[in-house]
Amino acid sequence: MSDCIFCKIAAGEIPSRKAYEDETVLAFYDLDPQAPTHVLVIPKAHIPSAAAITTENSAMVAHIFEVIAKVADELGLKEGFRVVSNCGVSAGQSVPHLHFHLLGGRDFTWPPG
Repeated sequence: MSDCIFCKIAAGEIPSRKAYEDETVLAFYDLDPQAPTHVLVIPKAHIPSAAAITTENSAMVAHIFEVIAKVADELGLKEGFRVVSNCGVSAGQSVPHLHFHLLGGRDFTWPPG
């Protein structure tokens, strides 16, 4: 998708500080971190949100979670971490490209607030 900022980051058109990259997934540091460690993990292929996960693309989501585990380990998040994916504007999704926030390095409370 030509106007998607995450597609442009995945294509290398917009620079990012990478935490991990392979042929199908990119993990990069969030520019507005909400925790000491805040990495976004995205598929390079454009998938609008979790609502658009299908039988045809669900293997990508499994691979993303493998990457999340690898990156969390490499970043030393031994005490735990949080993975968040907002789906839709009313849920706080600001970029319409499937992405997972990997957050760590601090205690998290629930509910947030």
